[in-house]
Amino acid sequence: MINIHKVKTYSIKKRHSKVEIGDFARVPVKRTSFARFYKSLPNILKVKDFNAVVEAIVKAHKKKKAVIFMCGAHVIKCGLNPVLIELLKKKVITCIALNGACAIHDFEIAFQGRTSEDVAENLKDGKFGMAKETADFINTAVNEGVLEGMGFGQSLAERISKAKLPYKNLSLIYNAYKYKVPVCVHVAIGTDIIHQHSSFNGSRAGEGSLRDFYQLTESIRGLNNGGVVLNFGSAVILPEVFLKALNLARNLGFKVKDFTSATFDMIYNYRPAQNVVTRPVEPGGKGFYIIGHHEIMLPLLAQAVLEKI
Repeated sequence: MINIHKVKTYSIKKRHSKVEIGDFARVPVKRTSFARFYKSLPNILKVKDFNAVVEAIVKAHKKKKAVIFMCGAHVIKCGLNPVLIELLKKKVITCIALNGACAIHDFEIAFQGRTSEDVAENLKDGKFGMAKETADFINTAVNEGVLEGMGFGQSLAERISKAKLPYKNLSLIYNAYKYKVPVCVHVAIGTDIIHQHSSFNGSRAGEGSLRDFYQLTESIRGLNNGGVVLNFGSAVILPEVFLKALNLARNLGFKVKDFTSATFDMIYNYRPAQNVVTRPVEPGGKGFYIIGHHEIMLPLLAQAVLEKI
């Protein structure tokens, strides 16, 4: 039988403890500043990760390193363009990578100040995605722009800039163009509503997206030794594109390591975890995965960054 009286103990004062009162949250107070509120958060778990991402972005900005922002369409639909535009204006974001749906919602906001249809309702009789103006504008922009030697993102950005669109000041793509920030649009043919229309030209869209892939690869070079790549809400397309563009840059002999990667999403997904947060920083750097709704997390992140720069 065991003898419980022979159990060995030691003083708790000699033990390392992962939590101490110095890391506790501060008491909430009325009419406080954001900076004070931010400092009041507990320095524990995801707050520590969040703060590490903020500090990495601030340092990258000061060192003039790349800060690449990748996002899925839900970020656009959550009304976050004004937040991202401010980060463009303040020269925090140095490159934007979008999927095809982002371009669609961004254009519709510029065109009419509204976007996001009722998919289930319109799918019943084949009306889903069949809005004429959206397809005609984007497809024509890409078809003509690619012939002139531009990529998908620049083709659309230039056409928006020249068009009389009442809300184009709220277009992320237009503002990236305005502030001379590369905007790369990465399409998967068949995934976007504008691919259903006769104005769509697969070869032009593919060529334009390929040129944007090369542009993203060029931007990725700037991550080396202090850059940041952020992925907000893209579960498949952009994590896959980023991994290949990073590999291409390294294959061509460019050093791309010792940078920070972070995925912000509402749920945990395999590809962002592996292709953004884990694998890319194995040669050096840090990766973070933070769960939360975009409409809360992105404004918090942007405000925290802007307070520090």
